[in-house]
Amino acid sequence: MNSQKVPFWLRWLVPVVLVITWLGIAGIGGPTFGRLEEVSSNDQASFLPAGAEATEAGDWQAKFRDSEEIPAVVIVENGTPFTPAQLGEAAQLKADIEALKLGSAVVGPIPSEDDKAVQFIVPMASSDELREKVQELRDVVQPGAPEGMQAFVTGPAGLTADLVNAFGGIDGILLLVALGAVFVILLLVYRSVVLPLAVLFTSVFALCAAILLVFGMAKLGWIQLNGQSQGILSILVIGAATDYALLYVARFREALTHTTNRTLAVITAWKASFEPILASGATVIIALLCLLFSDLNSNKALGPVAAAGILCSLFAALTLLPALMALLGRSAFWPFRPKLLPDDEREPEIVTGLEGQKGLWRATGRLVSKRPRVVWVASVLLLLAASTGLMQLKANGVPQTDVILSASDAVDGQEALARHFDAGSGSPAVVVTSEGAAQQVLEKVKAADGVGDAYLLADGNVPITGAPGTPADPAVREGRVLINATLNSAADSIEAEETVKSLRVAVKEADADALVGGVTATALDTNTTAQRDLVVIIPIVLVVILFILMLLLRSVVAPVLLVLSVVLSYGAAMGVSAWVFNGVFGFSGADATVPLFGFVFLVALGVDYNIFLMSRVREESLKHGTRPGILRGLAVTGGVITSAGVVLAATFAALGVIPIMFLVQLAFIVAFGVLLDTVLVRSLLVPALAYDIGSKIWWPGKLARESSPAQIAPREEEEASVGR
Repeated sequence: MNSQKVPFWLRWLVPVVLVITWLGIAGIGGPTFGRLEEVSSNDQASFLPAGAEATEAGDWQAKFRDSEEIPAVVIVENGTPFTPAQLGEAAQLKADIEALKLGSAVVGPIPSEDDKAVQFIVPMASSDELREKVQELRDVVQPGAPEGMQAFVTGPAGLTADLVNAFGGIDGILLLVALGAVFVILLLVYRSVVLPLAVLFTSVFALCAAILLVFGMAKLGWIQLNGQSQGILSILVIGAATDYALLYVARFREALTHTTNRTLAVITAWKASFEPILASGATVIIALLCLLFSDLNSNKALGPVAAAGILCSLFAALTLLPALMALLGRSAFWPFRPKLLPDDEREPEIVTGLEGQKGLWRATGRLVSKRPRVVWVASVLLLLAASTGLMQLKANGVPQTDVILSASDAVDGQEALARHFDAGSGSPAVVVTSEGAAQQVLEKVKAADGVGDAYLLADGNVPITGAPGTPADPAVREGRVLINATLNSAADSIEAEETVKSLRVAVKEADADALVGGVTATALDTNTTAQRDLVVIIPIVLVVILFILMLLLRSVVAPVLLVLSVVLSYGAAMGVSAWVFNGVFGFSGADATVPLFGFVFLVALGVDYNIFLMSRVREESLKHGTRPGILRGLAVTGGVITSAGVVLAATFAALGVIPIMFLVQLAFIVAFGVLLDTVLVRSLLVPALAYDIGSKIWWPGKLARESSPAQIAPREEEEASVGR
């Protein structure tokens, strides 16, 4: 058909309006990227549900504070015991710190028992400028330390500032690395400059729309954004939008071999790719929204954040990209423009499913058709063997000092603090108890293993030690008092968590309503809640995905097998990851949320590729029969799905540039898992299993009852044909 037969409004007006609309969205959403910090929080306590014991204790603790302050701990370390003159120099540092006016009164210098270190407790106003205030403090205390000594700024404020610094690359470096990796891969795939740029524009504009949407939701208080969610959002949008774009472009290129009319090719490709792209996007969105069932606020927040990103990717791939292709036509593929095929080559006669195929995917199809049972059994055994590594996964949380993988003054300070003081100094456990049971509870706390010191607090957070000049009466709020307990172990250690567990049991013997909170209790409750979420959310996600696949494929058997295959792939990816984390990277463990995030992304994204494959297999099976349809579907989707898998793996691998253990671990799990799913599960396991089962794979749909020789050749004839 000639282009003149297509209405002007369809050829030019609609594409131009769509492109201008997306330019407007990008113009507003792009600058919003730099404002995400306004609505983002990395406070671990805010991740917990309201019902967690640490949250309740924190709420009570806030009633005793005159201001919202976070303590920084300044520690000055010497290789030998301090002389009186050196102690005088260290004391002078206090005046320099107070001159900064960072918060309320500075406590110290407090000498260590070995006289080789002193510490100062520096309350700091909790504000958006905490990172800058901590840096001001470091600029004063480190040059101001007595000669031959080292000074560190650590404690909750120091660790928070360094964590924010580590997330600093999310706005720039992460995005540049991800986009650069995608661009290089697309150049290699298409051997064209124009088309990769069109796909990248689609991804970047989708990200701008997602940022705008997420910023609005966070500003309205609907979601709680943090650095982890922000980083995952960027990667997920770029990867998903590129994947959907690759599927559309493959259909567009195919359509251009059947018509000279670029507008008709755009419409044909849109109709052919709409259902699998929509089904894929809906699957991932609904799977991510299942995180709303989480008790952990950080998990719950990621659900709508990531779902918003996928939604924008979906719209960009189905509106902006087709508009760009409608304007560019064959020029998008320059210099290797697709040519119009002769009429007799456009719809070749299909008998085995391998007609017209060559290269790698013909060889893969021959292997699948000749030895289907051997192929899928071997694939399953390989995945099961890899899954045994799951026994080595230590996903019960890691010390906060291990979370930051780059150089950190706060981490070095924590190590210095542990060398000279009770390791929990600066981050005590907090016990909330009734005024009447205060003394009994205090005795229980002091007697508990792992507690170095404990005392009641008077107004102004002043300890009641019994020494002359100290307050005699504790501060009381609504009949409750506070006890601070300094732990022998570092506040972020596994040993400290065990101490908190035993403390909770001990104090409830004296006061059944007593609560134990603080930094350690927050970490403990976070890990416990994350493990609960894993058990609850996994079945929900599997049921939702299974239901969507049944609707899409009009079958029961195929969806069940597909879900089982991606679960097996997830187990293998986690097993290999455990070996790598322990044996190669030497990580102390894994964040308790890593298995859940890995599951949601790998299962949802793994089903993505199976949707791309099986929706095309079903389309071909309706024309040519199941077994030929499987081989043809495998061949025509092989290149595009493999490219999509490599792109998604590369984008998630880009998370590894952010020196946060959680993100590095998630980057490896998803990147490796996606490649495993693309190369082994989608290319060999699923096609071989479906080929072995034959038409029954579509039970109870109509395709399961195919029996006409015209529809499907017997396997013996197919194998004979393949062997010719």
